[in-house]
Amino acid sequence: MEQRSIYLNISPLDQRYWVANSELFNSLSEYLSESAAIRYMVKAELALLRVYINEYLDKREDLLAAVDELADSIHPEEVEAEERLTNHNVKALVNIIQRRLPDELKPWVHMGATSADVTETSIAMRVRDGMRKVVIPLLLDLLDTCVSITEREADTSQAGRTHGQLAVPITFGFAIAEYVSRLGQSLVELEKRSGTLRGKLSGAVGTYNAIGLISRNPEELEMAYLRELDLSSPDYSNQLVEPEHLLRLLLELNTTFGIIANLADDLRHLQRSEIGEISEGFEEGQVGSSTMPQKRNPWNCEHVKSLWKAFSPRVLSFYLDQISEHQRDLTNSASGRFVADYIAGFAAAAARMNGILGKLVIRRDKMAMNLRSIGDGILAEPCYILLAISGIDDAHERIRQATLAADLSGRSMRDILKENEPNLWKTLSSALERRLSRSAEDFFDNPAEYRGLASIKAKMIAKRYAGVSARIRDMVNGIA
Repeated sequence: MEQRSIYLNISPLDQRYWVANSELFNSLSEYLSESAAIRYMVKAELALLRVYINEYLDKREDLLAAVDELADSIHPEEVEAEERLTNHNVKALVNIIQRRLPDELKPWVHMGATSADVTETSIAMRVRDGMRKVVIPLLLDLLDTCVSITEREADTSQAGRTHGQLAVPITFGFAIAEYVSRLGQSLVELEKRSGTLRGKLSGAVGTYNAIGLISRNPEELEMAYLRELDLSSPDYSNQLVEPEHLLRLLLELNTTFGIIANLADDLRHLQRSEIGEISEGFEEGQVGSSTMPQKRNPWNCEHVKSLWKAFSPRVLSFYLDQISEHQRDLTNSASGRFVADYIAGFAAAAARMNGILGKLVIRRDKMAMNLRSIGDGILAEPCYILLAISGIDDAHERIRQATLAADLSGRSMRDILKENEPNLWKTLSSALERRLSRSAEDFFDNPAEYRGLASIKAKMIAKRYAGVSARIRDMVNGIA
């Protein structure tokens, strides 16, 4: 068959992002492509046949063998050709399966099932397997990378920032620990939600009318069918499975997308020329600007945020697909197909972020310099707190005035306090000795040491979520 050039593709996912993520996208295509859709529908149909053979045809080994031989022999091209005749994808597949089976089995193909029994069940399997075999392992790699940075940089002092302004000191490890915690919590939910997707075998309106003609206990037959596919049945189904099972997974995936975009944004701002505390790895021969040869742009972080902007709004269609009228209509048939695009776009962003972090250049000297740049004014908070504890009721205002005087004069807050507020300085010195066992001079000489529990919390969070990562890996790999 003649191969179509990828440069003729319309979707950027099938050209630009496939080129950049070929190994990842090839893995996803095992679950999200049209070929995968047909393969999983075949899997669903054959599972039903195996149940019928075991229940009603005395577990005939020859018939089971005929079913097993069929598993990998049906290809998208022949289903498409048959669909041109039927204008119905599931009926086309049923016709092809029937032609390849012994006459004794042909009447049992798709017996009692409606199309949605097959499509809904196969979608649940595809999304579950794609999440647990590709997307969740990818996110675990990202989490592990964040854990590693957090552990390594737990003691690397950095200026905290609020509203874009320098605040009290933290550590860079503590800053990354935020994303360890947020990603870790989302991964717990994604693992859970991917394992709760549902299939069905309840017929055209979900009341087991047809299956009830075959089995005296149609719900038991449904459960036997779904056990073949490692799925559970929903509490209720009409022609469709309750949409919230998939919706909740997609919403958590979108939440995770936002976390990754937030990390990208934070890292992008730390690369600003006036901050310069980190930088993306720059390949030999890489060009930052077509006119300014010196440029080293944070383009990968910008790229991650841009993907989030493109894909995150699709959450609206996930909500809209929650509604189907009168047991089922086809108003979700087109929009639902773009779930695969969304997962691929998300995976491309997650992979890009992991690449950024793996090559991240951390400029500890610039972090220290930026922290020093505010002088001892960064210690205004502890000065106010220690004075308030000592009974100074207007401590906040007096320290604020001292910082203003320091800014106007270009002098240190320490010198202003010593000269203009000698009694306040004496009270502060005593409080430092009493509370921290440190002299005032030592405290003001080392403002970076005023960082609270940043280092301790960073290490604790890293340890906790390293354990979470290991447990989730075991779960998605089927290790008890």
